[in-house]
Amino acid sequence: MLIAQETSFDENEIFQLYDSVGWKPWTRDIAKVLRSLEKSHLVLTARDETGKLLGLARTVSDDEMICYVQELLVNREFHGQGIGRRLLEFLKDRYVHCRYFVLTTDHESAQEGPANHAFYRRLGLIEHHEQGLSAFGLRVG
Repeated sequence: MLIAQETSFDENEIFQLYDSVGWKPWTRDIAKVLRSLEKSHLVLTARDETGKLLGLARTVSDDEMICYVQELLVNREFHGQGIGRRLLEFLKDRYVHCRYFVLTTDHESAQEGPANHAFYRRLGLIEHHEQGLSAFGLRVG
């Protein structure tokens, strides 16, 4: 598996990846997803030896104080093979100097919630309230 930074993206390939995990709000407007990838601070991809896109992680960051992991996804067909772990570990190392390393995921009560929370905890991430912090945002519609 090859982890690499990428700056240009194939629409069909990106659609297939996001569709594989059921991210309908993203696949409804794939052109918007492509623009967001192009404007990100960093986009990492995981590919197999044939070049097939297995996973992707992207950050929004000032590269000083904050790194926000906007997306971390692995094609559902390849879950459980360490791809997400490798992508996230790379990001943790890359942004170790930032005061805040943040990502948002579904609540534990969501269908994928328990597995996602367990995954992030295994990689050393903890919820904001466990650090005496809170996060706020506008309601997602």
